[in-house]
Amino acid sequence: MLELSFDDPDELVSVGHALSTRSRVDVLQLLSTKKLNVVEIAEALKLPVSTVANNVKVLEAAGLINTELLPATRGAMKVCSRNYDDIHIGFNMPKVLPKGETTEYRVEMPIGHYSDCEVYPTCGIAGTGGFLFDEDEPVQFYHPKHIEAQLIWFRKGYVEYQLPLDLPSGAQVKSLEVSMELCSEAPNYDNNWPSDITLWVNGQEIGSWTSPGDFGGRRGKLNPAWWEDRATQYGLLKTWIIDEERTTLDMMEISEVNVGDLNLKQRPSVRIRIGVKDDAVHKGGVNLFGQQFGDYEQGIVMKVNYGME
Repeated sequence: MLELSFDDPDELVSVGHALSTRSRVDVLQLLSTKKLNVVEIAEALKLPVSTVANNVKVLEAAGLINTELLPATRGAMKVCSRNYDDIHIGFNMPKVLPKGETTEYRVEMPIGHYSDCEVYPTCGIAGTGGFLFDEDEPVQFYHPKHIEAQLIWFRKGYVEYQLPLDLPSGAQVKSLEVSMELCSEAPNYDNNWPSDITLWVNGQEIGSWTSPGDFGGRRGKLNPAWWEDRATQYGLLKTWIIDEERTTLDMMEISEVNVGDLNLKQRPSVRIRIGVKDDAVHKGGVNLFGQQFGDYEQGIVMKVNYGME
């Protein structure tokens, strides 16, 4: 039996094309009980030999038949035989991972697709073509148009995202990684403006990073032309990794929170919150950059490394 799935879309397309005409299906039916050469197939189907030869090439390229050249009275003849009796196409094939091996599940969330928020001025949202709303109006963060955001900023509060966690049954999560481009939020920009920016995962406080400033002085590599030079320009790419023992930020340990504390097995999604706590020492706000602002062409990226139980 030939098993087809979306894991190999090229093979799926090739086989689908091979089966897309009646004449090629008739060829396969003829070969169900015996081998035949091209001339014999043409005679049985009452088709030109050239047409059958072309159809045989398509079926052979898809792996549905084998051909071999055998001596004939005049030169050689191409003899055809069928490879499979059954073809199964699985549109929802289960993910299978051998025990002892690990693999990575990755999902990227655009920064405008937050599921919850609570923000306070200074605050705003910008897209590729301009400001999406008036600045310093927190109510606008609930407008449906916020999904177009490429830059989000706020002085206090948080934004929260709900990312899918589509793992196979029996998956054992080894680590969870979250990365994003961030900096502080100051009027215009201020390279010396510290802010304690905290990450939460599924309600669990993971750890904080003290951003040294709201960066400017040069243009962000991805910023659109309309964005003013005197405003925030770029952030730093920060990466939190929660594994089976601890949490690191850019490979430096920051807390003892481990992946088992996140209750990932009980959820079809992961909640990721970024914000500034009310009791933070440095309440310098947050700038969060999307794929088309700042220096890094990404939104919020989550990677889950897992094996099988």
